[in-house]
Amino acid sequence: MAPTEIPEVGEEIPPFIRETSFANWNRYAAVNDEFVPIHMDDDAGRAAGYATAFGMGNLQWSYLHNVVREWMGDEGRIERLSCQFRGPNIKGQTVTGRGRVTAVRPGQGRTEVDLEVWTENQEGQPLAPGTATVSIPTPG
Repeated sequence: MAPTEIPEVGEEIPPFIRETSFANWNRYAAVNDEFVPIHMDDDAGRAAGYATAFGMGNLQWSYLHNVVREWMGDEGRIERLSCQFRGPNIKGQTVTGRGRVTAVRPGQGRTEVDLEVWTENQEGQPLAPGTATVSIPTPG
């Protein structure tokens, strides 16, 4: 849902939640031709030092796009989005994309909004912290 007013600094945006599994990763891999053993095979994931196979970093990046897109609506534009991959998404986790408004710059017709964004697992441990700048229509 798009903001109907100019957002306020500190405002949290609604979360984007996904239960992750091999099925999610397989669909993502099919679209992106990313059938890498560490993402498909538990033995390969364990050999890389993880408990299981683990999800693609860019899939977490797409979750950040989703959390921002759902909040700002169709009239908004993602001007910039970046993140750092700090933790793996292993099978069976619930990954939540979150965001918080850090700055607002109203303008003629459009308002720029800076966000702190991140993904986290079900224990609240950060997986991919980042930032985004979006522009939304200025209400009124």
